[in-house]
Amino acid sequence: MANPLLANRSFRWALIGTSYVFTILHAYLLICWFNISDSIAWTDSVVHNVLLALAGVALCFSMSHYRPAKGKYIFLLAYCTALTIVWETFSYCTLYHVFDSAAYYQTWLITALPVRFIIGWLVITALGFKNMMWYSMEDQREELSRKEATERMAREAELYKLRQQLQPHFLFNSLNSINALIALRPQQAREMVLKLSDFLRGTLKREDQQWIFLPEELQYLQLYLDIEKVRFGHRLSTAITADDDAGRLMLPPMLLQPVVENAIKYGLYDTTESITISITAWQTDDVLYIQVQNPFDPELQTRAGTGFGLSSIERRLYLLFGRKDLLETKANENIFTTLIKVPQLYDKSSNN
Repeated sequence: MANPLLANRSFRWALIGTSYVFTILHAYLLICWFNISDSIAWTDSVVHNVLLALAGVALCFSMSHYRPAKGKYIFLLAYCTALTIVWETFSYCTLYHVFDSAAYYQTWLITALPVRFIIGWLVITALGFKNMMWYSMEDQREELSRKEATERMAREAELYKLRQQLQPHFLFNSLNSINALIALRPQQAREMVLKLSDFLRGTLKREDQQWIFLPEELQYLQLYLDIEKVRFGHRLSTAITADDDAGRLMLPPMLLQPVVENAIKYGLYDTTESITISITAWQTDDVLYIQVQNPFDPELQTRAGTGFGLSSIERRLYLLFGRKDLLETKANENIFTTLIKVPQLYDKSSNN
């Protein structure tokens, strides 16, 4: 297995550059300080530093297969020491036999062994700890990546569950309404079946989508309202308005249906009068605002605005944006208002 650190181009160039600089400085010191001839000095420097570089490469490759446990560095120190001894022995034997006729150099070579060993040991050990640090950082990044992936999967599973919990309630109501209409108004029953089919088909298409444009969501919402209008007839009317700029903004699919369903429930179920549900969308800065208003009778209803429909939206928005201030509800006399705020994430590359 190749060492990822050696596969890094910057590290490879740094290793080559360091070896090159060490070779030049080494030769310069031998020539100027110890009066060793140019040919011997350059040969000594090249052999010494090339073998040191090879020892470093061997260390990197060996750590690709085995690394000591975190906090246990005795093995690493022992391995670096053994590798230094091998490097120093091989370097010494090679140079000693190549220049066997240069008595002064051989004497100096023996004298310089302790210093060379210390320098080599420091270089190899530093490289060993550099490998350990790099692998430790990689392990941390992988652990963080796994944690984020696990959290993302859990969040997506919860979002999917929240979306799926909304459909059965609406479907049961629609089927009950169709059953009631079959005998009395069969034409309206057939019409409702067709609309329900289109609605469910649109739901299936949106299962894999995380974001859709506002006009798509409003079109999907209109199918839902058409079905409800078959149920409630002239008693239910809607007014939907959206700024032109808001048409290019995005939001999670099926976000508005629970709000409108909530508005119908508390606006129509306890009265025989007709109501109008107003849906307004606009953009302010980088946020899409969607407001849903419906009349209700405060004497008949005591609403905190935290039914399953609204609580599911609040939970979805929190899972997506990590904020709890994106859903607001208020009651003013006989008008109940729900305000949804959807921050726009412009780094979304696709709708899927």
